[in-house]
Amino acid sequence: VAGVAVLALPTVILAFLFGQSRIFFVMSRDRLLPRWLGAVNERRGAPVVVTVATAALVSVLAGLLPLGEIAALANAGTLAAFIAVAVSLMVMRVRDPSRARPFRTPIGWVLAPVAILGCIYLFVSLPPATQIRFFIWIAIGLMIYAGMHLWRTRRRVPA
Repeated sequence: VAGVAVLALPTVILAFLFGQSRIFFVMSRDRLLPRWLGAVNERRGAPVVVTVATAALVSVLAGLLPLGEIAALANAGTLAAFIAVAVSLMVMRVRDPSRARPFRTPIGWVLAPVAILGCIYLFVSLPPATQIRFFIWIAIGLMIYAGMHLWRTRRRVPA
């Protein structure tokens, strides 16, 4: 088991790193982060700046926090993302039923609620300290998001 963990953990961290850098890239494109952060390298066709910045941030956090805490917070974030996807599946089926869907979920009205309940169950089974940290991070993110929205809205309104 330890040998598999040694191989699996770096793979998961690398996948999270690339996933998170792409999330930051999209946030930059949507102007929730500075636009220069989402610049795409002409030769490579990849968002190099945001990938390197994310790698540096992850490296610092990995050096400062215990592995167990990092894994627990990553689990909480992943569960929240799965819940968001399941809720989005149901919302999109109501809001835009004729939308082209390259990936099908044949029994989405069954799978989505089961996924939501399963993820909530797993989230509740995480240590309480992890749940508190997760909600603190969510609150900080929402405050930043609301602040950016207010800042950008006030800049566009003529005086």
